[in-house]
Amino acid sequence: MDLDQFAALRTPEGSAALTAATGLAGGDPLAAAAALRSAGVPAGLAAAALTQAELRRRAVGKFGPEAAGMFLTRAGLEQATRGVVAARRAERLHAAGVRTLADLGCGLGADALAAARAGIRVYGVEADPVTAAMASANAEAAGLAEAFTVECGDATAFDVTRVDAVFCDPARRRAGTGRRIFDPNAYSPPWDFVAGLAERVPHTVVKVAPGLDHALIPVGAEAEWVSVAGDLVEAALWCGRLAEVPRRATLLREPAPTCAAGVTRHQLTGSGAVEAAVGPVRRYVHDPDPAVVRAHLVAELADALGGTLADPTIAYLYADAPGGTPFARCLEVTDVLPFSLKRLRALLRERRVGRVEILKRGSALEPEKLRRDLRLAGPEAASLVLTRVAGAPTVLLCRPVAD
Repeated sequence: MDLDQFAALRTPEGSAALTAATGLAGGDPLAAAAALRSAGVPAGLAAAALTQAELRRRAVGKFGPEAAGMFLTRAGLEQATRGVVAARRAERLHAAGVRTLADLGCGLGADALAAARAGIRVYGVEADPVTAAMASANAEAAGLAEAFTVECGDATAFDVTRVDAVFCDPARRRAGTGRRIFDPNAYSPPWDFVAGLAERVPHTVVKVAPGLDHALIPVGAEAEWVSVAGDLVEAALWCGRLAEVPRRATLLREPAPTCAAGVTRHQLTGSGAVEAAVGPVRRYVHDPDPAVVRAHLVAELADALGGTLADPTIAYLYADAPGGTPFARCLEVTDVLPFSLKRLRALLRERRVGRVEILKRGSALEPEKLRRDLRLAGPEAASLVLTRVAGAPTVLLCRPVAD
């Protein structure tokens, strides 16, 4: 989409086309395009409206009902922060005394809008003209145009002395292709600029990919990994006065639509430098949340559970009691055997197992291929954990433990 197409979407005719496209989103795209054209919508406007309607439909999972009024790009939506994560970050910034914030590389404005809702004045900078225009439109649609303003330009040229804090989410996809960028030096803004922000602004937060190399974490920064309902969604570096602990794993869970309760939050902190003890397989195996694993906080969780690893390189924890922790899923181990397809198939046939859930760490086996090879039949269900124990390929037959 270019600026002219975006401008067309914001006209009364464009708004009507968007309304019509919204009713067709999720169906056959060719039939939807034909329906809009038969209603007199020009082909170019119809295509833009249908693209926007489909992106809004996909965005509901990240932004909830607010997605219905947002303007989006595919790349911007993929990199945008989930609403629940952005709101929690905004609350933490506000609690730290931040009242003015520069969002350098603000994208579609997800984080900036959350900060504005929290009472922070936000100055957004975005290099792409269409994305910058969409961010401004999103602020207007949210009723936050006075609290969040956007300029199209170079984020590295912004005068950071104007604000209390800086947030930066460098672009990690290549313009034009949308391909992921794995080399931080190829981010936009580049990593050397991003990493240097902490030396210039006392309150700096940088959103990074969850797979960030720990060696890139600045000295003295707090590195936080965030999961939502067990899905690892992002990592962030809290620098300067915002750093509270070396490592943090934050687990968020949104309530069901019919539930009046708010977002559930659990946090585990530590140094990220401790190694868990190694011991035998025990009665219960705990599968840590991915945020705990990526934050290198498995040892801290092991201490809380009285657990040990069965292999120093595999993040499954074993304990004599179920533990009851939000930071890991618990299974009861009924059988432990060296991996052998023949032996496993025979055991499952003996137990009349016809349905299996397959978890794995440290195993090269493909779960779906294994499922086919097992030739399951029977009324019972079980969980299989493919792992290593003291370096040896091992399979655990388990049953879930209630939360």
